[in-house]
Amino acid sequence: MSHLTTTTGAVQALGVGVPGYAHPLLAPVEWGELTRPGTPLHWAVLNVADGPGSRPDPHCLEAAGKLRNAGVRVLGHLDLAYGSRPFGELVSDAHRFLDWYKVDGYYLDRAPADRADLAGTRRLTATLEAVLGGEAHLVLGHGTHPHPGYAETADQLVTFSGSWVDYRWSQVAEWTADHPEAKFVHLVHGVPRTHLDEALRIARWQGAGTIFFTDRAGGPGESAPFHSLPGYWDEIVSRIGPGVSE
Repeated sequence: MSHLTTTTGAVQALGVGVPGYAHPLLAPVEWGELTRPGTPLHWAVLNVADGPGSRPDPHCLEAAGKLRNAGVRVLGHLDLAYGSRPFGELVSDAHRFLDWYKVDGYYLDRAPADRADLAGTRRLTATLEAVLGGEAHLVLGHGTHPHPGYAETADQLVTFSGSWVDYRWSQVAEWTADHPEAKFVHLVHGVPRTHLDEALRIARWQGAGTIFFTDRAGGPGESAPFHSLPGYWDEIVSRIGPGVSE
């Protein structure tokens, strides 16, 4: 089902969401690129050590500060482990992210997608909103289409996270048509440069408002391909944003 609603050829402007670069010491170029003026960046995820770590990291403090000064929304990485992480542990991590790095919200990685976990997820997201005084930007990293009820629990849902081979044949859930493009995120690795335009067309057709595409290859259960800049970063930046049309 297409989310394109105009007949003039105009399309919903896309933006980039960075699901988590490597540590700033290991990926200084990547973090630096995020502060380049004019980059259509919606948010970037800060993952210090599978969460906020045990103490403030000076390199991450510097990176987060530069992003905030550039007007970039910084999200703290919280791993929900598909609903198995204790509620108190997640809230404690959320407070550390806020106290140390002044985050603007949270990326809830490995979020559950089943209806049975909906109430628990709703409780968590409501608490995280309260932690940030009601101003939190929350992204649920399902990686697949969840039960439709999750759309009301967070600002954005990651409804695809995986390889280009799977993405080019993927189907969008019909219920997503009831929501604006800004609600949905697609994260795709292994996209060849020669198929970048095709990948962008799929994202627009399926109603995604935020994307991260990379030519890096992925490993089983790993997010490593998203830890560095794609080889065609400049091309992505030039192809998306206000006024882009097919």
